Amino acid sequence: MSTPQSNNPLHGITLEMILTRLVDHYGWERLGRKISINCFTNTPSIKSSLKFLRRTPWARKKVETLYLRTRFS
Repeated sequence: MSTPQSNNPLHGITLEMILTRLVDHYGWERLGRKISINCFTNTPSIKSSLKFLRRTPWARKKVETLYLRTRFS
């Protein structure tokens, strides 16, 4: 049985959508300062960052938290 997702603010939003939105908003340099992860500071790309974030739960959590705290206009 699956659990309801009504209380999950990230329901329906992919990690790629989150990362793309953050990069568009902050840029790689600023994003790398906000979340100090090598994939954001050393030759960053969406593809390499997604690969790292999918394998690293603590880093993904930081990205998701920043996304939820960021107010996009």
